[in-house]
Amino acid sequence: MKLGEALIKNSIITKDQLRQALERQVIFGGRIGSNIIELGFVKEQEMLSFLSSFFKVPAVKVTDLNAIDPEVIASITRDFADKYRILPFRKDRNRLHIAMLDPRSLSTIDELRFLTGFDVVPYVITELRLLYCLEKYYDLKRDLRYISVFGKEDAQEEKKPEDSSKMILKVKEQFAGVRDKEEVIGILLNETKAVASRAAVFLVKGNAVSGWKARGVDIDRFGLSAEGQSIFSEVISRKTYYRGPLLKIPGNALLIERLHGTPQDCCMMPVTIRDKIIGLLYVDNGNTSVLDAGLGYIHNLVAMAAVSFEIVILKNKLFDL
Repeated sequence: MKLGEALIKNSIITKDQLRQALERQVIFGGRIGSNIIELGFVKEQEMLSFLSSFFKVPAVKVTDLNAIDPEVIASITRDFADKYRILPFRKDRNRLHIAMLDPRSLSTIDELRFLTGFDVVPYVITELRLLYCLEKYYDLKRDLRYISVFGKEDAQEEKKPEDSSKMILKVKEQFAGVRDKEEVIGILLNETKAVASRAAVFLVKGNAVSGWKARGVDIDRFGLSAEGQSIFSEVISRKTYYRGPLLKIPGNALLIERLHGTPQDCCMMPVTIRDKIIGLLYVDNGNTSVLDAGLGYIHNLVAMAAVSFEIVILKNKLFDL
C-alpha cells in the first residue's frame, strides 16, 4: 500500500487532500509526505509518527538531531549521505544509528554495514527534516522551498519581531480602533515591515483579483482572473497560504512584471471572513533574498486584520440602522 493510500485509510488525510498534494508534487517535486506537510494538512510530528508505524521502524527524535557528534557525522561521507539521503546521529559500541527516508532498503543498509563496519540501526525521518540536517551537518544546500519550512535555528520557538506583550497589544489596539477598511490595510502593510521588504494586498471578488494597496511594489491598475494556474488561484482554491518561489508561469506573468523579476522566496496568505476570502496578502524580501524561516507573525497579523475588517463591517451595519 502506498503512503497516500495508507494516510487516507487511517483517516489522517482525505482523498481530496491527497489529490491536492499530488497536484502540488507534480509542480514542485519532493515526496508526497513533504507536500502534505507543506499544505498544512498534517503536522510534521504527526507525519513522522505515522511513518514510523507505516515502515515499522522507530522514528528519530528531533532532540537527537540538534547537536550530533562530529565523529558520528564523519562515519558517513558527504557524498554517501547525499546519494542515499541518510543521516548518522548516534554511535554506541558496535552500532550506528541512522535516520533514513526509506528504512526498508536492505541494500542501502547492507552497504552501510560494509562501509562503516558497524551494525546499522535504521530510523525513519521526514524528507523536510532530513534536508535541513544534511545542510546543517554536511553543507548540502537545500532548495529555497525547503528553507521555508525549517529555519536556521530549528527546534527553537519562533521569535516574533520585537516579540513582547506590549508590542503585540499595541498592534491589537490599532486594529481594534480602525474606522474604515483603508486603515486596516495601512496597519497590515506597515506592520509587515518587520519581516518583509515588500508587501501587497489584493482584493478578491469571486475569481477576480485586483490590486488594493502595496508597499515597495506598484500594483495600481492590477487586475486578473484567478481561473488559470497561478499563485492567486492556488491560495484561493485551497484556502491556505503559499510559500516558496514565484513560479515563472503565464498566470504569474503580471505579478512578475510588477516585481521586476521572480522572487526566490515569497508568501501569499488569504484574508478570510466567515470562510470567505476577501483579500490576499503577498510578501517577499526582494527577488534574491529569502523570507524569515517562519511567518507566524505574519499569520497573526492577517488573523487580526480579518477580525478588524469584521469590526468595520459591523460598525457600518450599525450606522445603517
